[in-house]
Amino acid sequence: MRTFGFLVVLVMALVSRSAWADAPELDFQAPPSAIDPSTAAAMRDLAERLLPVYQNADPDRYLTNLSALQMAAGDYSSADVSRQSLRDRRRRADLHRPVGRGVIFDIYAYAKAIEAENRVTFAQGFTRAYHEVVHRLDDQDAYIVDQWFAAPPATYRGTLQKLLDQQRAKDAVGETEALQMIWAYLSFDAYRQFAPLVTALIAEEDERRYVAEAVDPIKGRGGRILSAFVVRSRSAAKAEPALLELTLDGSREHARESAARGYVGVAAQAVRRREDLHEWTPYQTEGDDARAVIDWITRQPWSDGRVGMIGDGYGGFAAWAAARQAPPALKAIATSSPTAPGVNFPMTGNISLNSAFRWSLEAVPHADPSLNAVSRDEAAWRALDQTWYTSGRRYRDLGRIYGAHNPLFLRWLNHPSYDRYWQRLMPYQRQFAAIKIPVLTTSGYYAESEPGALYYFAEHLRYDPRADHAFVIGPYDDARLSRGGVPASTGTEADAAAGVDLDDLRYKWLDHVFKGGAMPAVVKDRVNYELVGANEWRHAPSLEGVGKSARRFYLDSNPTAAFRTLSTQKPARQQFTLQTLSFLDRSDAARVPSNEITRTSPDLHNAVAYVSEPLAQAVDVAGLFSGQLDFTVNKMDMDLEISLYEQTDIGVYVRLFGPAYAFRSSYVRDRVHRHLLEDGTRQQLSFRSERFSGRRLKAGSRLVVVLGISKRPDREINYGTGNDVSEETIADGNVPLRVDWYNDSYIDVPLAQ
Repeated sequence: MRTFGFLVVLVMALVSRSAWADAPELDFQAPPSAIDPSTAAAMRDLAERLLPVYQNADPDRYLTNLSALQMAAGDYSSADVSRQSLRDRRRRADLHRPVGRGVIFDIYAYAKAIEAENRVTFAQGFTRAYHEVVHRLDDQDAYIVDQWFAAPPATYRGTLQKLLDQQRAKDAVGETEALQMIWAYLSFDAYRQFAPLVTALIAEEDERRYVAEAVDPIKGRGGRILSAFVVRSRSAAKAEPALLELTLDGSREHARESAARGYVGVAAQAVRRREDLHEWTPYQTEGDDARAVIDWITRQPWSDGRVGMIGDGYGGFAAWAAARQAPPALKAIATSSPTAPGVNFPMTGNISLNSAFRWSLEAVPHADPSLNAVSRDEAAWRALDQTWYTSGRRYRDLGRIYGAHNPLFLRWLNHPSYDRYWQRLMPYQRQFAAIKIPVLTTSGYYAESEPGALYYFAEHLRYDPRADHAFVIGPYDDARLSRGGVPASTGTEADAAAGVDLDDLRYKWLDHVFKGGAMPAVVKDRVNYELVGANEWRHAPSLEGVGKSARRFYLDSNPTAAFRTLSTQKPARQQFTLQTLSFLDRSDAARVPSNEITRTSPDLHNAVAYVSEPLAQAVDVAGLFSGQLDFTVNKMDMDLEISLYEQTDIGVYVRLFGPAYAFRSSYVRDRVHRHLLEDGTRQQLSFRSERFSGRRLKAGSRLVVVLGISKRPDREINYGTGNDVSEETIADGNVPLRVDWYNDSYIDVPLAQ
């Protein structure tokens, strides 16, 4: 779905500092808050003083900002004329220009002008302006505009408040900053005025454009009952391909979006009857359920017999589960950060996650509705983490501590390895070779779900090197992947190349498959990644083909200030770094690990850091890092985390990926079979990460490697006995963990082609 943050970006993009470099500052006292009664008058006064002096050599930018000043000053008729002039210019320059985000202010300025000139209410003026503009748009553009209108006003209130707070201690404001505040104010003020109106208008527009119908029941295998919600365009002149999403929550947004893009949108969900709740288990039947719905779709008069599957997270898993069944009508799947059960959920690196306990309660309906109500309380979940952590009880007791029996979570804990329980849920090994349909997978360097996406892609190519599978990845996190692909902040100016609308990319790729459209420009090979800092997309035929070589860095034990040395030369003299960890210390129970991409220092909690010399020249890092740890440990197992940072020449630390690559040592060689460590014996552990990164490290920057031992309130704790980790308690941790990291341990950092 479209990102709600586009106007936040617009506020910054519309202001040119160079045009006003010599302009004087204006007297200005920031109002107390965005919602203070004095804010409107303050913005009006500021706009009125800027209007006579504002100029810009760029005609488009001039008209855009002029209209903002006119709106803030209350001259909506002039603002409407300015925006009409802007539209005329752009229309002459590019007849095929897609709908632009400025249409929000086109409609708003026109609505306010109608209100002022015709002496009607704003609701009447806005309704007329909305109808006149949106009715002329095709389904696709109308859907995009409606998504923009549906954004919550709080998004823009926060932006305005931040700008006001930055101005608070000053008595004057530069013209650049003034315009930023005016745009932020206009965004907030416009959205809070039309927010009460847009829901009904969008529903009315949908009714005019689409046929939407609920279908129930669809009979699945084993007597299961499924329901579907179908959305079709009223303007469709012939049968069309359908795009199916299997959902847990009954979401219908993708179905509507698919219809707007020229497909039949279908959202399907298993109907779970109260008497069957104790028998239903997520991930068990999705392949069969999807196939039943696909078979039903092909029998409908609006279907041309071809079906694609789309989905994010769970929906992405369902698409792979369906592809494993290979129904003839399934012609393509397009997923974003698909869940891979047993790989990235309910564990990561074979370490079980508390978030899976929460999800299992939310996903499975309960006879007691209060369970789901409580599960939405974030503070309650943090309290559960801390209570369990400080108690030292076994991990299996999470349900007892929470007060709700959770057989599903316990069942997952019974399968800590990637055994047959997980293998039969989705394609496994040579089953990937049988998937001959086109596949698109998108993910992000900062997405927790990235290991699942990488697993599907790597296994598909491993068992079928000629698979038609495109992988697209960039500086995105999970939230941004689900909202269109605005890049996460990486501490420097965002790469323009990374600002790809991943929703649009998905549908253009589907158009290529189903309608013979052009392949999206970003998708030029199987692996397509944005090289952060280089502001460009790179392409490779495989994960192995991303890097031309690797640069080896040794984890030397020589201290440099607070860090150890990360050396490109193998140390001549053997040494080790001692790291100890007390399992009894629970003073960090309230600690919440930061997911910030940029930091003033790396996260060194229970960790050792190694820093390189400044890079003599820029280095392009791309792919999956790997390495070998050489160590002696006094336990039979341990859970580890590895993070990589760029330390810039001004001392800012930027994650190359996030969260950290985490893994249980006994499964890093083989996720299916456990290989315990040898207590007291020097040994080596080779690994290949499940975190992809693409970044240009600048000359003068340093590479920082942080090697940590995982002991956290939000996940399973491995006490190192070698027994079932979920059964271990704090009593198994009386002896602190001691590990000697030898200095011929190394990290291989992949370098881009």
